[in-house]
Amino acid sequence: MIEATAEFAAAYKPNSAFYEALGPAGMEVLQAVIANVPTGIPTILDVKRGDIGHTATRYADAAFGVYGASAVTVHAYMGRDSVEPFLAWPDRGVFVVCRTSNPGAVDIEDLAVGDRKLYLEVARLAATWDDHGAIGLVCGATYPADIAAVRAECPGMPILVPGVGAQGGDAAAAALAAAGTWRTEPFVISASRSIANAGRGHDFQHAAAEAAARLRDDIEAALRA
Repeated sequence: MIEATAEFAAAYKPNSAFYEALGPAGMEVLQAVIANVPTGIPTILDVKRGDIGHTATRYADAAFGVYGASAVTVHAYMGRDSVEPFLAWPDRGVFVVCRTSNPGAVDIEDLAVGDRKLYLEVARLAATWDDHGAIGLVCGATYPADIAAVRAECPGMPILVPGVGAQGGDAAAAALAAAGTWRTEPFVISASRSIANAGRGHDFQHAAAEAAARLRDDIEAALRA
């Protein structure tokens, strides 16, 4: 997949769970996958960690020190001190889960905090923790209006947008929401199954490359329109 799509990829986002499920051998594969991403293309390790400080420190050591990820995804439910160990790595990034693309997201993320929704408070808090420009936010592509609300709340912060493709998110709508009014704000759209499963035969690399190119072209066309 990396070999086939590196020409089109702004980043790679391996999901740790699918490697962990294979046991120690799977974690060796994860380490090898990250090591084989071409220089200059960041790797966002999707681990969604969130725990007290000393445990979070070990999670950060594993993600950055052992596996070599450029950035990670984390939950902020336990507060700033659960995120700070990841921020202690000055050359790495931290994407705080904010507004997710799953149907059950509304159960908690839409809860009212005063006259605002909880996910906007998460975005606001994450921005206050960002002393070194290392924090981004995760906002699912299935809720483009909410991505736009997060962008308005946190101008300048990178937004990681999963949920395009198999989960039903629209790449153009998500790109426009994340890019902001002037279409210059930083964001990265993630598609996994729609690219990895584009072809299952001997031509799987060609199919993956075509799917990745289409996604890139759709994003660029939306921003130019």
